[in-house]
Amino acid sequence: MQPETRYAKSGDVSIAYQVFGEGPINLVLSPFFISNVEHFWEDPDLSRWLMRMASFARVAMFDKRGTGMSDRVAEMPGLDQRIDVLRAVMDAAGMERAAVMGLSEGGSLAALFAATYPNGCTSLILCGAFARFSSWFPTEEAFGKFLDYVSQAWGSGVAASFFVPSRASDPAFQRWFGRLERLGATPASVAAYSG
Repeated sequence: MQPETRYAKSGDVSIAYQVFGEGPINLVLSPFFISNVEHFWEDPDLSRWLMRMASFARVAMFDKRGTGMSDRVAEMPGLDQRIDVLRAVMDAAGMERAAVMGLSEGGSLAALFAATYPNGCTSLILCGAFARFSSWFPTEEAFGKFLDYVSQAWGSGVAASFFVPSRASDPAFQRWFGRLERLGATPASVAAYSG
């Protein structure tokens, strides 16, 4: 069963988050470059992964400013505002200290949070993380093709084969991924986050 979505305040922005699991460890997931906390549960593999973590931890996950179910913003936030989102979610979830897992683009946020709030971060886990989104692409040309995809075909799910190659031949996953793109961010938001 999907956990309830709640909202934490980071400044004047509402941040969508969920808390699930009963384990003795607090774990905060710093999300991919786009996310939607409710749509994550609709993919069976991702749902199983989340439930596995819930078997040993109390997990909080959220949608960053401007993505998913969190408030859209006029400008993409700087790192200080992004750190405040993670801190606001921890406060709302009643987590004074937590392990922080940075997923993909969320890795830089997780690392900066750990360095800024060492007393609030019990451990740091980086999964597929990188310093800049564009560095995830092997060449400038590949990054340019991704930006072209965002402006011309965002929401189709075609990028699933690039981001999750093991599921490239799964049409159901491509549909799920296309919906994640549409629910996760607008093309303009993706271009701003990617820059």
